[in-house]
Amino acid sequence: MRHTLLASVILTCLCLSAADAGWPGRRRSCPGSSLLVAPDVSPEDAVRRVLSDQVAAWNKGDLQGFMAGYWISPDLSFFSGKERTRGWQATLERYVKKYRSEGKEMGKLTFSELTVDVHSPEAALVRGRWELEMSKDKPGGLFTLIFKRFPDGWRIVHDHTSG
Repeated sequence: MRHTLLASVILTCLCLSAADAGWPGRRRSCPGSSLLVAPDVSPEDAVRRVLSDQVAAWNKGDLQGFMAGYWISPDLSFFSGKERTRGWQATLERYVKKYRSEGKEMGKLTFSELTVDVHSPEAALVRGRWELEMSKDKPGGLFTLIFKRFPDGWRIVHDHTSG
């Protein structure tokens, strides 16, 4: 029992130390499984992982999981068409209204033609194409994302999406 507790405490300390050390790809929480801290993950791979996780969450109908890729801040900006949305909560509400309200569907999301330009250890620009396969049509367009690295990982701080 003591050894299990000690091992758990050591693992937690290693995870927190890695997160505080600024390693790309690190995570604040380290459940007692494999080490989730990956010091060898490049910023580009970490950003691509966020996008991959977003697609997986969307395609499971998990809008909260999809939104985990965004910076939880009132300063998050989302531009689409002629509309500007400010803040994480307002962006979530926009997605709910557009894809979860009565008669709406989320469809199957894909990203393609991704280009990740890492501008510094703390910032990246992503360009790509999105497409939703819906029951009756396939809307799509282009997007430009600005990512910033925070203590808990890379997050989208600005999303400009065209339809």
